[in-house]
Parts: sequence; structure tokens; C-alpha cells
Amino acid sequence: MRYDISLMPGDGIGPELTDATLNVLDEIQKKYNIKLNFMSVEGGDECKKNRGVALPEESIETIKKSHACIKGPVGETAAAVIVKLRILFDLYAGIRPIKSYPNTRSIRNDIDILFVRENTEGLYKGLEFAVNDETMICMRVITKKACERIAKYAFEQAKKRGKDMKVTAVHKSNVMQKTDGLFAKTCNEIAKKYPEIKLDELYVDAAAMQLIKRPHEFDVIVTTNMFGDILTDEAAILVGGLGMAPGANIGDNFAIFEPIHGSAPKYAGKKITNPTSMILASSLMLDWLGQKYNDSHCIEAAKSIETALINTLKKGVLTKDLGGETKTDDFGREIVKRII
Repeated sequence: MRYDISLMPGDGIGPELTDATLNVLDEIQKKYNIKLNFMSVEGGDECKKNRGVALPEESIETIKKSHACIKGPVGETAAAVIVKLRILFDLYAGIRPIKSYPNTRSIRNDIDILFVRENTEGLYKGLEFAVNDETMICMRVITKKACERIAKYAFEQAKKRGKDMKVTAVHKSNVMQKTDGLFAKTCNEIAKKYPEIKLDELYVDAAAMQLIKRPHEFDVIVTTNMFGDILTDEAAILVGGLGMAPGANIGDNFAIFEPIHGSAPKYAGKKITNPTSMILASSLMLDWLGQKYNDSHCIEAAKSIETALINTLKKGVLTKDLGGETKTDDFGREIVKRII
């Protein structure tokens, strides 16, 4: 099967990460008999500068025609690009794996957390307005439907992982008793349908502390939109930094894959950034395609990318953020060499 993949390189370091990732995916296509047809789309700060809009309609139409989308980071226009796309395509599950890899300055070698972040509402819905010049209001919308489906997604992921079989719901219901109260209550209701899986609950401030203190004890963490955004950046530092953290935005029928970090414009063009985040995002994409279309080639290819990354890191091939000197494109080529 041929997969049409919409590709948005993004801003800043995005095009460099994209090039390294495409080199890996080119090799994957050769080794695993997979055909990926990349369709370039514009979006981000440079697009807004040149076109007057951060996400042109033709980009949206191309994305709609694709099987999946992979994108590099965008800059200040993120709300007009990825947040808009999440809502437009109803990509309600923000998936962010945080995992220890060799030689990456991880604080422990046994961290393997899957964050499941509600992706379409909360403060990031963008419902802001001015009362006057001195008072601004942002509305935090939490609905039963969104809580149910993100909780169910988290429990299903815990079931698939088959390790500790534990979901930790993170909220702040002691203060935001209506909104986070609904989230906490719904997580407990969904948990009753999965008696084999343990449900823990933590307030978000306690969760931020416990991520530092005992990250290896977490399995699947489910939380609301903004809390998920903040906690995953914190957690990425535990495993070597944001350059090691991929993300997926998944709905019932479509998904977008990306690094979780920003565009880092001060590093643009220097080719010193770590492409692992986007390369692992491409692995997540292949696994999702494989699961959705029952394609074992894609599933095996996804595993191969992660294995090649692990073997590359074991050899001490490291980018600057990990203590090495390997350039962005060279790091991608090192992974290509180890794809089998």
C-alpha cells in the first residue's frame, strides 16, 4: 500500500530535523517495502511572513487528503497551526512517550512513561476575551465527552503496554472543583471498566514533584491539555532533554506526528540539534499506520527505527545536547546505517 504523507518542515531547526528524518524514512522504504508519498505543505512563522497566514487553506486541504501528517516544530504561530489542526481534525489524544535511551544523560535507565494528554479543550481552546484594558479572561472548557474518550484511550494504552498496568490521572480538583472535578470523576468511572488496571490520582503540583523523585514508578499518565503540555516538557529533561521527546496527535481517523519542542531559531542553520525527537515521531507514525491499516511492514519498520537509534547511541554517537559533536544530518545517517 502507498501512504500519502503530508509533510510540514516547520520553522527554525525544523527543516534540518526534517531532512535527517527523511533520510531515515528513505532507508525504511527500501528495507521494508513501504511506499511513502510525501506531499509538502506550508505552515508556521515563515509561512505567515511570506503568505500573511500561518496555515493556508491549501495546506489544510492537502493534509485532509493524506493518510497522516508529520511536521517539524513551528514558532510563535503554534496556536494558529498545530492547535488549530488538533481541533480541526479532532485529534483528541496527545501522545508523548518519555523513555530512557543509552548514553543520553537520563537520570535513570528504567524510565518508560506514556503521557496521554487531552488535546482539544481546556485553556488551549483559545476562548479569551477582554473585560477592559486591565482585565482579561480565558475560559477553561472541560466536557464529559472529552474526559471519557481520553480516559478510555489511556486505559487502552495501559492494557497494550502490559507492564505494571497502571494509569495515573493528574488534575487539580481540590481547587478547580468543577472542571478538574469532572475530569477526576470521569477517570474513576472509566477505571471501573478496566478492573485489571490500577488507577492512581495525583494533583498536578505533586505530580511535578514525583516525576523528579520517582519517574520509574509511572506507567501511563492521563491529564488535561495544559497540564500535559507542561509536565511532558519537565519529564523530557529526565531522559536527556526535549531532543529525545516525540509526540503524536491522534484522533479516531487521522493523526499528526511531531517533536514536542519548539523551533529553537537561535540554532537554525547550525546543524547541531538533535533530530531524535522527529525521527522517533516518524516511528510513531509508522506504528500508527500499521495498526490502522493492518500493515505488518509498517509495524516492523517502526521497531527497526527505534532499534537503530538505540544501537547508534550505544556506539557513543551523540549530538551536542547529549555531550557529543555529531551534526544533525550525520546523526540521521548513523541511524540509517543501522537499520536492518
